[in-house]
Amino acid sequence: MFKMGEVSKKLGLNPQTFYFYERIGLMPSPQRTESGYRLFSQWDIDRLTFITRAKSLGLSLDEIKEILELKEGKLLTCRAVYERLNNKVKDIKENIQKLQSLHDELVPLVEQCQINLENSNPDYQCIVLDPK
Repeated sequence: MFKMGEVSKKLGLNPQTFYFYERIGLMPSPQRTESGYRLFSQWDIDRLTFITRAKSLGLSLDEIKEILELKEGKLLTCRAVYERLNNKVKDIKENIQKLQSLHDELVPLVEQCQINLENSNPDYQCIVLDPK
């Protein structure tokens, strides 16, 4: 069994993260010593490692919770993982497209600002964000 500080250091997680995961149901309440210190088993550490890895892949806490529930019920088939990860890839592609559009809209504004900075009075009121 491991104490909070050991697990926190080993996984690089803030102790508040443990409390939050417990509060939202991602982690069960850990065992405690007689003096109230939280104790974590290897199973707890493995679960926290899984959560951390899934978060690093861009999965939301709700998505992770759903996967953990499937895993606990022995229903986490390759198809279930495929569908969830494929949906995440689609979401990421949509976000990339939205960010690219935003980028393409901002670049001309930045360029216009640069021109204005080089050619105008420093007290000139910028109008590049005004509706056209």
